[in-house]
Amino acid sequence: MTPAVQLAKKAKVAHKTHEYKHDSNAESYGLEAAEKMAVAAERIFKTLVVDIGDKKLVVAVVPVTAMLNLKAIAKATKAKKAVMADKDDVMRSTGYVLGGVSPLGQKKRLLTVIDNSAQDHETIYVSAGRRGLEIELSPLDLKQLTNAEFAAISNE
Repeated sequence: MTPAVQLAKKAKVAHKTHEYKHDSNAESYGLEAAEKMAVAAERIFKTLVVDIGDKKLVVAVVPVTAMLNLKAIAKATKAKKAVMADKDDVMRSTGYVLGGVSPLGQKKRLLTVIDNSAQDHETIYVSAGRRGLEIELSPLDLKQLTNAEFAAISNE
């Protein structure tokens, strides 16, 4: 049981976990998840961590079919600019390994922004805290659990 799943259970939000055998040679963790779970890729969201200056980290949750727009995440967080965070900083602050970073149950609660497109789906899938494990929940429950905001932060 990962901290992400524990958080969802403790908060009593409706969710499902989905496990699949992760292939370490997969080029995209998210697209691999969509294929192995037979789910539309637009419903699978990746968790990215960006640095908005002064080592302040922010979580961006975007569809695996899209790219994070760094200017848009900077604007959404009222920062001058955003760059992808150093992988060691990501692992240290979230407690998760790359490819298994969940927006839920992070060691250090970070400001979180979810792409607007999540609201187009009844449920979405995000990492449950390790490669090969996804958690399905409503975008509104994810917003509530992470104290996030919705914003247009991807280049679709």
